[in-house]
Amino acid sequence: MAAGEGTQVIYQAERNGYEVSDEHARIELDLVHEVLRDAYWSRGVPRSVVERAVDGSLCFGLYGPDGAQAGFGRSVTDAATFAYFSDVFVVESLRDRGLGRFLLEAMMAHPAHEGLRHMLLATDDAHGLYEGLGFKAVPGSPYMNRLDLTIYRRGGTDHDR
Repeated sequence: MAAGEGTQVIYQAERNGYEVSDEHARIELDLVHEVLRDAYWSRGVPRSVVERAVDGSLCFGLYGPDGAQAGFGRSVTDAATFAYFSDVFVVESLRDRGLGRFLLEAMMAHPAHEGLRHMLLATDDAHGLYEGLGFKAVPGSPYMNRLDLTIYRRGGTDHDR
């Protein structure tokens, strides 16, 4: 079953035969729920909660050369200053191929995340990946953030131009 039928694609990225897309209709909710209900951060999550989270977020699917979904991530954002990245995963059989980094780079490059002052996420096991993308650990917590308090002074956003 796919979420958000009819949502127009506004963003795609491709690398080595893999694609990241924000097309809601392509997201395989069965796969996303299956992975999230067993993930350490959402163990036991009901499908109805996953459906509401997908419907209320900017979602990204990672797809293999055969078109099958290979990963997922979502963003809760105001598309101006802040985004929280959540539920990011690559299916187990495809891990350790750089696909998680590709997925995150594509998510961060999405137009809704352009010029954001603050990006936040939580992790217990992927600090190296996120540090390589400019995130820093928040001491004493599972959170990592990417904060740029000088972005407006440098003209780092094109939103008002």
